Order: sequence, then C-alpha cells, then structure tokens
Amino acid sequence: MTGPSRTNGPGFTPALVCRSFAKVNLYLDVLPRRADGFHNIETVFQTVGLWDELSFAPAEDGMVALACPRAGLSTGPDNLVCRAAALLNREAGTGHGARIHLEKRIPVAAGLAGGSGNAAAALVALNSLWGLNFPQARLARLALELGSDVPYCLTGGLMAGTLRGEELHSLPPAPETWFVLVHPPVAVSTRDAYNHPLLEKNQETPFAGKTASFRRALRGLAGGDLAGTLFNRMEAPIFHTHPQLAEIKAALIGAGCAAAVMSGSGPTVYGICPSQDEAQSCRDRLAANGLECPVSVVGAVPRALEFV
Repeated sequence: MTGPSRTNGPGFTPALVCRSFAKVNLYLDVLPRRADGFHNIETVFQTVGLWDELSFAPAEDGMVALACPRAGLSTGPDNLVCRAAALLNREAGTGHGARIHLEKRIPVAAGLAGGSGNAAAALVALNSLWGLNFPQARLARLALELGSDVPYCLTGGLMAGTLRGEELHSLPPAPETWFVLVHPPVAVSTRDAYNHPLLEKNQETPFAGKTASFRRALRGLAGGDLAGTLFNRMEAPIFHTHPQLAEIKAALIGAGCAAAVMSGSGPTVYGICPSQDEAQSCRDRLAANGLECPVSVVGAVPRALEFV
C-alpha cells in the first residue's frame, strides 16, 4: 500500500488521531425512486489505501472547532465533521466541546466518500473522547442521518450494500488487487445524474432484498472475477455530460488495467491490476500518454477507520 505521510500538525496535543480511508464502488446499480425521494441502490464497497487524518482533543468551553489547511473546504457547521459532533451532542443531551484538525488528502466530492469517512471518524472518536459509550448500532443509526455512505464508513472492507446503501453485509476479501485512481478536476452533479434521462434504472423486482443482477455480480465476485464485477449504472448520464471521464476509463484499460469503472457518482475513475508493480506501470504509461490528472496507486484495506 502506498499513501501520503503527515505534513502538518494540528496545533494542539491530540488525545486521538484517526485515519479515515477512501472507498470505491466495485459495483453500483440504481433502482427506482422510493416514496421518500431517495433511490434504493445495490452496491459493493471496498476501502482503499488513500486516507484523511483527523486529530481530536477535548475543549472545556463546549465549542466544536474544526481546522483544515485545505483551501476552499468549509470548516463551519455545514461540514460533516461538525454535523457529526452536533448530532452526538443532540443525541446525548450534552454540550461537549472538541478541537479537531483535519488533514485532507482524499479529493473532495470525488465519489470516494471522503467527507462521509470524516463524519464516521468523528462519530467514533468523539463517542470515545466524550465518554458517551454509544454502541455500534446506535452510531450506525446516527450515521445514516449524515449520509447514505456514512454507515459503511464506520466499518469498511469489502461489503455489499442495499437500500440506500446502509443495509450492509460483509463479503470475504477479494484476491489481491491494486487500484489506479485518476482524479480529474471535474465537478459532477449527483442530483442531475439521478434525474438524467439516460439513467436507465434497474426495474427488476428484488427477491430477499437483492435483484437477480446483483446476485449474479456477487456470485462472480465470490468466484474471483473482480474485473467482471465492475459496473456503474451512473456512468451513462455522467459520461454523457462529462465525456472526458469516458476517455479516462478507456485510457486506463489502454494502459494495461484489467478493467476500469467510475466510483460512485464520480468524477474519480479507476482501474484494477493484480499487483502493485503492474499498477505503477499503468500509472507511468498514463503519464507517458499525456494524462495530466493526479493519479493514486493504492491497495485494498480491510477497514474504514484506523486509530494511530
């Protein structure tokens, strides 16, 4: 696994330091809209070795203060970390404070659940720091209030997700796989993609919570066919709006990746390779072919959060 090293201290002595890892979607299908306006999905999540780092210390003044050196990222009450802290205080009926420093390395709004992972880290770390002792099931319920990916980001690893993504089932680890993540500077509207006429939602009726298509994908994955599992229903509308993402997918395959797909609602597009050496060679070929976007080469990791 390759990953970044710490570059800036938090400016205080932390009581807890937590890494929150990025996720990719190996498989993502979209089912019809629900009565509450959300869509059910069927997905396979995998955490990968690209992380943000959050440092936490108690604050006696009862204020939650978030600092992040990354330009353009809000550190106000709308940030998911601050929202997670407020949600815990509301749930517990308390007014605890904290100083939090976020070292942001996962690209923002990239289909990698960076913000969701930060929220999950805040829930777990502040639950411990404030002595709330909420059980995992209670944290998972609160996580869903913050976003559909946040419950998964409490756990990580290889998991199947249904409903909004919060009904989770652990899967056996996949064969060794390395991911070549391409991070194009493109702003994607998830809302527009869900309402795009090119989004052909899966109309199959689920049986015992899963459609026939999802069952086939899970059987293929269990049989070791990771390349054949990669699928994202969101590609059609998003590639129509942002054709450069389709070009990146083709470039990844042309550079030697076994398969490639967009993660979540993008814009990150990634390819898979069976070894680190092959993944790094693909990255080098992408650069030699003129790709100017940032690229990360990372392995799979078994969990979403890691205290260091």
